[in-house]
Order: sequence, then C-alpha cells, then structure tokens
Amino acid sequence: MINKDAAPQESGGSELSFDEFDEMRTPAPEVTGFERVVAAVVSRRGFLAGGMAWGSAAFVAGSTVPPNRRAQANERLEFEAIAANTQDTVTLPPGFSWHTVARWGDPLWADGAEFDQATRGTGESQERVIGDNIDGMYVFSRGDRHVLAVNNEYTNNDIIHANRQSKKPEAPDDFRKSKAAHGISFAEISQREGKWSIVKDSPYNRRITADTPIEISGPARGHRLMKTAADPAGTSALGTWNNCGGGHTPWGTYLSCEENFNGYFSASDATFEPNPDMKRYGIGAKDWGYRWATVDERFDFSRHPNEPNRAGYVVEVDPMNPSSAPRKLTALGRFKHENVEVVVAANSQVVVYMGDDERGEFLYRYVSRGSYAVGADNAILLEDGTLYAAKFSENMRGEWVALTPETTGMASLAEICIHTRHAASARGATTMDRPEWVAVSADRNEVYCCLTNNKDRGKKPNRGGDDGRTNGPNPRVGNPFGQIVRWRPDNGDHTANGFAWELFVLAGNPAIYSYEFAGSDNVTEQNMFNSPDGLAFDSNGLLWIQTDGNYSNKGEFAGMGNNQMLVGDPATGEIRRFMVGPRQCEVTGIAWSSDKKTMFVGIQHPGERGGDSHFPDGPQSVPRSAVIAVTRDDGGTIG
Repeated sequence: MINKDAAPQESGGSELSFDEFDEMRTPAPEVTGFERVVAAVVSRRGFLAGGMAWGSAAFVAGSTVPPNRRAQANERLEFEAIAANTQDTVTLPPGFSWHTVARWGDPLWADGAEFDQATRGTGESQERVIGDNIDGMYVFSRGDRHVLAVNNEYTNNDIIHANRQSKKPEAPDDFRKSKAAHGISFAEISQREGKWSIVKDSPYNRRITADTPIEISGPARGHRLMKTAADPAGTSALGTWNNCGGGHTPWGTYLSCEENFNGYFSASDATFEPNPDMKRYGIGAKDWGYRWATVDERFDFSRHPNEPNRAGYVVEVDPMNPSSAPRKLTALGRFKHENVEVVVAANSQVVVYMGDDERGEFLYRYVSRGSYAVGADNAILLEDGTLYAAKFSENMRGEWVALTPETTGMASLAEICIHTRHAASARGATTMDRPEWVAVSADRNEVYCCLTNNKDRGKKPNRGGDDGRTNGPNPRVGNPFGQIVRWRPDNGDHTANGFAWELFVLAGNPAIYSYEFAGSDNVTEQNMFNSPDGLAFDSNGLLWIQTDGNYSNKGEFAGMGNNQMLVGDPATGEIRRFMVGPRQCEVTGIAWSSDKKTMFVGIQHPGERGGDSHFPDGPQSVPRSAVIAVTRDDGGTIG
C-alpha cells in the first residue's frame, strides 16, 4: 500500500499526499447539512466503553484487562516489548535476529546483472531481477522447494531515476525500467547455514510486470466496457501494477491486489473531460509522475477510455506452474484492493473478504456459488458468486447487503463488477476509514480489518457523495490514528448475512491526548502507534499488526518513531511492539516458513523522502525495498 503521507512524484516536492493529489484533481463535494457531531463522538466513546462480551473476551476499548488475563497474555506474547525509535535499521526484541532475503534489484537468474548503485539498473536488467517496493507476500512450499511470492507495488521516481538530473523518466529505457519494477516477483528461496536467499535459475522464478499478458475472467470478461482497440474482444489485459496486499487460496494459488491503479493514467487531450465513472475512481488528466502514457498510449484514457476499466482487480497466479497465465478476477469487484482473505465456510463455499483503501470507501465480501473440494478444479469458484458490501449499525450489529442488478438497479452483473463502488453506494453501505488488510482468526472465527486513518471523516463525503459523518466503527472526526474493527458472523457462518461487531483497538497518543485521540485503554505510551495497515494471524492465534503511517515522531505523532510491527492477543486485548523498521519505511507483508521457524516481513520504501536512509546495505548505498527473515536465536518457532 502506497504511503498516503508521501508526496506525489509530480508535485515538485510538495507535501501533498497521493490522496490529496487525487482530491485536488477531482475534488469530492463538501459536506453540507450536518454539524461535526462532537457531542455524538463523546457519547459514542461512552457507548463503546460498554462493550459486548464474546465468551471470555471482553471489548477492550475503554475497558481494563483484568490482572489474571494480563498474566495469560504475558505467557502468549513470548518476547520483551521494545521501545519506539528512529534508527535506520530493523530493531527486534532480545533473542531474535534478522537478515535480508531479497532486495529490489537482486537477480533471479544467473545472467541477471547485479544492482548498479549509480544507474539503478536498466529496463533489460530490471526484467531479470526482484521488483521494487515490496508489499504483500506468501511462501508456497512443495516438499523441500519454497517459492516466495511478493508484490511490487510502485516505484519512487527520485530513487529509481536518480541517475537522471530531473529524477524523472526521460529516455525510453527509463519507462521500460519503471514498468518492469512493478507487478509481482516469484523467487525460489532456500536456507543455508541459517540464512535464506534466492535460488538463481530456479524453474519457479518468474516476473509479472506492467507488460505481461493477463486473462480477464468472470462476469466482466468480454463486456463492452472492457473492449479496447488493442483487445476488441475484451478478454485479455496487458499488465498489472500497483500490486498492494495479497492472499492465497486453499488450492495453492497466489492472489495479488491492484490498488492505486488510477495514478498511472493521464490524458493527452486537454479538452477531454473524465466522466463521472472515471472520477469516482480518481481518473484525472495528470498521473502521479510515471508518464507511461507518453510511451504507451493505452495509459492515455482520452484515447482509450475503456482501458482504466481493465485495472483495479485481484490477479490470480499459480506459483508452482510458471507457464500458467495470470487471471484478473472480475467477480471480486473493481476498486482499490488492499488485500484478500480467503475462507472456506462450513458448507464448503469460498468466502473472500476485501477492503477498498480510500477514504470513505467500503468493505466487501464475496461468496462463491459452488463449493470447494480438495483436488478438484476450483478455478470457477472465484468467477461465479455474489458480491456484498458491509453495513454497520450503531447497535453493534451489521449486515452484508448483496450487490446484484435487482438490488442496485444496475444493468448487469458485469457492470457491478466494473463499477463496484457505484453498486455499494446504491445499497447504502457504510463508509469506512480506509479499510486495508483483512485477517480471519480461525480459532476464534472472527474477522479483523485495519481502518488506517481518514482526515476527511466528519468533514466531507467520499467521491460518490456518500455519508461521511462519524458512525459506529468510524467514531472520530478527522481521524489521524486509525483503528481495528472486528466482527463475528452469525452462528459462526461466514456465509451468513448478519454479524456482530466491535472495535479491537483505537490507535492514539495517550502521551498528548486524554480523550478519544488518546486511543483505547489497550494503547499506552509504551506501545502507541498510528495507521494500522498490514494484518495477519499466526498459527497460535496471535494478531500481527503492521503500520504505514506518520513517522515524523513530532506533534501528535511524538513518541511513535518509525513505522513498526506489533502483536496483539485477541483474547485479552494486550498489544506489544515487536519490531521497528528503518527510517521512512512502511512495514508491510508477512509470511511464515512451513516449519514456522522463520517469519518473512517486507520493508517498503526506506528513505522515500530523500536520502535519510541507506537500508539495508549501509552508508553510501541506495535505499532498497527488501524482504527480511526474522528468526529466534534459540531456533524455536515464531508464529
């Protein structure tokens, strides 16, 4: 997920965030007709404090964890919490170590060039190496072979093109390099003398980039809105980019999520006016500085207005079959996908949870029509099913509302899959504070979602004009810190339309604030953080929380230091800081080895704001996004 606090690459060094750049280009209307309901926030804080007991697990916001529960939490969280810091390295608790597994620019094949610190590579060399800005990941194992799948979300122009005086793409090869640095990297990895590294020339090594042919599957395949001059059938797209979080299926495929796809399109025709459908997805005349449309006209939406409709999907890839074609899964909807969490329900239907990472957008669920069977051809399960959007009520209940032609008034299921935001708006879904990673606790049968932050909450609606006022799971005006919501499906059935919800944590700064921005009572001066983003459960049922927020360590973020990774105990609400990342990075992506003795973590965009980091290679080196391996010094399991 792109750091929303980072300056857009076309902004000339301004401090506009990516979202603010989009808003400036296609502003949302201001909220009218209601007050900021500060009094309601006050009463809601008290309402939330009452909580709702789920067995032995009490709601933690505004409550106190009993001493006996804290003792149990101490036994489960088997590490010493660490302090926040602003160092340019990875910090871990005593008894844990880390090493680099793969970095942007590391060769996948023996004929690939090693990373060049001066030029940062060429288009040809980038096509043979690990992509940039690593995000979601997973490790697939078959016998003693282990394949690491990692997303390559985007590039920092002033780093990848620092060999140019403008620090922007200038020559044709710069664009080739930029496009090749995006997408997905597959690398076989092996462990020797306790260290993991890439197995060069493995048959499983593969790059999927912004120029790779990808099949279009599901209801939108062949629809008129998917047809272009290059693909008049509307059945095969070219490339995937801005791949954010990911997921995996029970049948062994990798799911990669296209998020901020809009930032790559631009218009050469200054008189061309984006239509309302384009504006809802942030398509505007200027891109984010990539300028791909100057060398590849499919990114010029004034010439090819349907091309943006072919981006913003979940892409499925079989990591163990490198010759297989990737598929864009239109049945899972089109929006700024953060990650996907796949669950097989008790009746064997496949359920997929997803968030749309933009201020005021929605949470989604997909339920397959067919049932999963071990060893069967399960590909159809992600092509034929029903999309739902979440509606949360103030009484701590919620429901999934179906997005169908009958319920939305839209012409066809294909149009719902292409204009999914419109469908959710038509059903009155609840606007959320940037829903990011979703994770399911198998042992507790609960679903968790990071709501990372939302400066617009209580101030303006989303792009579709939907209600932006505070609501149950999004209770704070101008929310700078974020929260994590969790819900339990009725009767433990993930296909049920009803659920009960509560907040697991409200992030905040209790060193500065004494009220709602102090956070919930499981946030202290010792573990405070902002902008929860990545989320995953380990095999012990513990919740790993990764942050992508403000790392200034100043003002209302004072004491939080660099971005970090924490561990939460869902049963008690206790949260401890486990890792602090290097300067100006995002901690994102998490996976485990099959023996659970290694945890793989992504360190994205260190030094993104210009020269304050040299991670992971030390002084004078170019900062490089990397996958690191975390292990216990005693050789024990970790997660």
